[in-house]
Amino acid sequence: MQLKDLLKADINLSFSNTVKHIGNLNITGIIGTIGAVYEKNGGPFLVICADNFVAQSIKSTLVAVLPKVKVEYLQDWETLPYDTLSPHQDIVSSRISILSRLKSLKNEIVVTTVQAIMPRLSPVDYIKANSFSISKGDIRDIQEIQKEMTSHGYLRVEQVLAPGELAIRGSILDIYPMGSDVPYRIDFFDDEVDSIRVFDVDTQRSLEQIDKIALLPAHEYPLNEKSISVFRSNYRDAFIGANFASHSIYQAISRGAIPAGIEYYMSLFFSSMSSIFEYLSDDYKIITVDDVKKAVTEFDVETHKRALEFAGNSDHPPLPVSQVFLNPQEVFDNLKKYQLIELYQQAFEDEELSKRGFYNTDYVKIPDISYNRQEKESQNKFIAFVSDFIDKGGRILMSALSEGRRQSLRETLPQTIIDKYGIKAASSFDDFLNAKDPFMLTLAPFDEGLIIPSVKLCFLTENEILGYKVVRTRKASKNSQLSQDTIIKNLSSLTEGQVVVHIDHGIGRYRGLKTMEIGGIKGEYLTIEYQNGDMLNIPITALSKVARYSGSENPPLSRLGSDTWNKHKQKAVQKVTDVAAQLLDLYARREASRGTRFVIDEKSLDEFASGFGFVETPDQKAAIDNTLADLAKEQPMDRLVCGDVGFGKTEVALRAAFVVAASGSQVAVLVPTTILAEQHYQNFIERFAGTAITIELLSRFKTAKQQKETLDKVAAGSVDIVIGTHKLLSKDIKFKKLGLIIVDEEHRFGVKQKEKLKELRAQVDLLTLTATPIPRTLNMAMEGMRELSIIATPPEHRLAVKTFVMQNSDTITREAIMRELRRGGQVYYLHNDVSTINQRAQQLSALVPEAKIGIGHGQLNEKELQKVMRDFYHQRFNLLLCTTIVENGLDVPTANTIIIDRADMLGLAQLHQIRGRVGRSHHQAYAYLFTPPKELISKDAKLRLDAISSLEELGAGFVLATHDMEIRGAGELLGEEQSGQIESVGFSLYSEMLEAAVKALKEGREPSLAELTLNECDIDLHIPCLLPSDYIGDINTRLSLYKRISSCVTPEEFEDLKVEIIDRFGLLPPPAVNLFELSFLKKLATDLGIKRINGDEKGGIIEFNSDHKISNDYLIKLMTTCKHNEYRITGQSSMRYNLPETPEYPRLKLLRQLLLAFAANSSLAK
Repeated sequence: MQLKDLLKADINLSFSNTVKHIGNLNITGIIGTIGAVYEKNGGPFLVICADNFVAQSIKSTLVAVLPKVKVEYLQDWETLPYDTLSPHQDIVSSRISILSRLKSLKNEIVVTTVQAIMPRLSPVDYIKANSFSISKGDIRDIQEIQKEMTSHGYLRVEQVLAPGELAIRGSILDIYPMGSDVPYRIDFFDDEVDSIRVFDVDTQRSLEQIDKIALLPAHEYPLNEKSISVFRSNYRDAFIGANFASHSIYQAISRGAIPAGIEYYMSLFFSSMSSIFEYLSDDYKIITVDDVKKAVTEFDVETHKRALEFAGNSDHPPLPVSQVFLNPQEVFDNLKKYQLIELYQQAFEDEELSKRGFYNTDYVKIPDISYNRQEKESQNKFIAFVSDFIDKGGRILMSALSEGRRQSLRETLPQTIIDKYGIKAASSFDDFLNAKDPFMLTLAPFDEGLIIPSVKLCFLTENEILGYKVVRTRKASKNSQLSQDTIIKNLSSLTEGQVVVHIDHGIGRYRGLKTMEIGGIKGEYLTIEYQNGDMLNIPITALSKVARYSGSENPPLSRLGSDTWNKHKQKAVQKVTDVAAQLLDLYARREASRGTRFVIDEKSLDEFASGFGFVETPDQKAAIDNTLADLAKEQPMDRLVCGDVGFGKTEVALRAAFVVAASGSQVAVLVPTTILAEQHYQNFIERFAGTAITIELLSRFKTAKQQKETLDKVAAGSVDIVIGTHKLLSKDIKFKKLGLIIVDEEHRFGVKQKEKLKELRAQVDLLTLTATPIPRTLNMAMEGMRELSIIATPPEHRLAVKTFVMQNSDTITREAIMRELRRGGQVYYLHNDVSTINQRAQQLSALVPEAKIGIGHGQLNEKELQKVMRDFYHQRFNLLLCTTIVENGLDVPTANTIIIDRADMLGLAQLHQIRGRVGRSHHQAYAYLFTPPKELISKDAKLRLDAISSLEELGAGFVLATHDMEIRGAGELLGEEQSGQIESVGFSLYSEMLEAAVKALKEGREPSLAELTLNECDIDLHIPCLLPSDYIGDINTRLSLYKRISSCVTPEEFEDLKVEIIDRFGLLPPPAVNLFELSFLKKLATDLGIKRINGDEKGGIIEFNSDHKISNDYLIKLMTTCKHNEYRITGQSSMRYNLPETPEYPRLKLLRQLLLAFAANSSLAK
């Protein structure tokens, strides 16, 4: 059987000059029909959809019916007509790539939308004329390439991160071509292209070599001197008599800048424009889906309406609609030039069917056959439907979204059906069509089922069985982000005026890097300003003593030469010693207690893990592995998993719960709100479907009788996992064999609950999940006490949320909502005043009649609130008007715009948490923070809003920049009373002191001030040690690398960083070679207990600390056996070493050999 056989024999699928109209198709029917048309006619053809959601479904699902055909997706800009926002760079990159290839495609299917075909496009030859390729061996001038690419809109940057960027460092050109999935590093030998290599954006390390790359322009319009001149002339003609000084678009282009929303002025760069139809070759056929003509007309009405709205805007005056968009008649006339088949979801009436070329399929909608696997009665209608269909000669194919869901669906099916008909896996759609088995199960992302009576086939999806839409999850690829630890260490993005702390001199302000020559030796220094304007220049070889200050916003600066800073440190030493003692006591009690050692069945765990819809990020995988390792130990686990909103903490909990429940113990999942309990319950039910593990929800939504039944089952041990709020800690709940407690957001529980959890810590395994940022540096200090996992890596393709702070405006509100609704998304509108929320709903309904509005707030009873949240999750309405109750709400991946009214009234942490409701998919997410006029906002509120709008980074960036959250996180681990102490010396120094105190107490020593503050060896060999500015020009990059070099610990870390720098910037110049070698020697000397090394070309003095680690016997032997007086004692704790006159690097090499000999004869070697 072929795809064409799924349609009635009288339906003509051949393209001809007569337009075919096929009706009575749902989404699955449309996809099958497109497959059948392709099977009959071949490609290429363009599929134009009236609706974005349908287009995305077709694009992602066609692979199931045409696995060997390449499907392209030409998306629209994801902006509204005349928008003042520009599309995301990834969208631009994708569009340029497809437009450049459209004419040459032969057998592909291109899916697009009405929104994508309506804008006028750059002339059809523009992209080709502004593209070229580079091959290995080409003779090209690197500066000429740079000049050419910048004229095509590429941005020159210091470090390439996104499409359309390039960077030059000497003979190396890094470039991220538009339309490419990866950036490339081109190495030149004079003017010859010596090599072309792919490199990793995150690590900046080179990967495999390739021979040739294609370079497309960065935009759909040019931005060079000539095109700017053309634009200016055309702009003046378009707006005769205007005051151009106030026109930001005109002024920006005149400066060579690219303003947001420039796409709607694109025609001014050219003498004429093209349409999408001119980009197609003569071989194309066209399929339209649903009423494209109606959608085109509605789009035209909307563009004229928006043009009128913007008509009075002197900043962004709109061009005439006809200059920016095709008019409906142009689209209709162009469609007539192509052989066309029109597909519709609705059926045609008899009157239409009597016309030539109109057909209805015989497809029938699936009746309501959903059932609850727990309730036998509800299964009967499903059993009756399947039995009746198959017994009458029919065959059924069920589809699941993933392998894990296929497995759980198989287990969910009534045993009666399996016993009677069996259930066989179909490897593909085609496999099912050509098989004879009555009941089969396959993997395919279909959204709707259907019955085809003429061929006696039925297609079922999970949605029909479960009774609601299964939210499709996105498959991500492995991420290789820089660790949060690295970001913290490298002082990246430190700006002048920011507060830093020096371990010896205290708190000051960073005032930049300075190159100075001292004693004829050139060096680079970090300048810190202290009280009274005193300046201190720190050699870049001593940057390990400098860290960001994490504490209050404006701490008092230390005074150089004063004893105050040492007093602060001394007081901190006493406090951290007490904390360290408490931690060690907790550690000892945990070590002494014995819990359950859980045995992990790897095979069943792998099967369970396959149900996860994503590939784990490195941080997430590490958290899972460490948690499972803890469960396998006898000591009770006490692990805290910290991760930003939506970074995948729940999956860690699911894996742990599976291991414990599968081992015969019970799991309690404790959450702060009933709504969250419901979501966790749904997540657990879905993931554990197909296993023998039983899950119950203890909730106030249940009747008293149901709650008692659940409690009885828990006590009897017939429930494996129970999910609920603080009621799980009450006296009436008795577990038969509790093995694991999972706590979500412990800080949101009351004192009594926290005390109860503290008691349980020594008895059962405890896994705590939190979105409060807890710095990774604390993990070093607390190693082995309370285990900490940080998930700082965002899921792949997660985009930072674009955040705007502005006054409330109906125009902006409508724009923001419509931008989201046009791409098939959903919107949160936060209005934190219950007394006026219904009034606001009426206003929004009048402003955006296209929106379906639901209302959620804390004064609804819990059942009503649960229904609202559940309906929003299942897309039964698209705008949720709510209060801050959504701060810890449901995860809705299709909601990617949030509007926060009176954002000035919310705290920074709360704003971050609420903004985290959006941006959980690959789409660009937007947050609009509405405020009163600036003069009515308090100074503190302004600071909070400035901070949240500038912090668009994912994960780690938030931890770095919000000190209040960082300290709150520390308080969550150490106790709130420590927060004040952290303020006085800064978080970085506090955590280092705590680490040293724990170490000292473990070794049975009382910690001292000298021991708890970094006692680093001071080395001065009177040689230049720096990264020259002509080698690395950007000052922030140099500062970041200096800090990373000073933070290296092992020889491997030094080597890896050296390789990275050579890879990015070329071979190390001599001063940079010296810097690496000196930094390594400094680390080694510090570990050996050497206080100071002062040397020159003839030798030097080595001064030892009293507790140095080198064998005294070895030192004596060294002095007494040397033949040419190379070594001699010069004082009670110092020695002289003499060297033959040597150049700089061999001199460093000889000192390295000496220090390595010291290390081999020291306590470090043991």
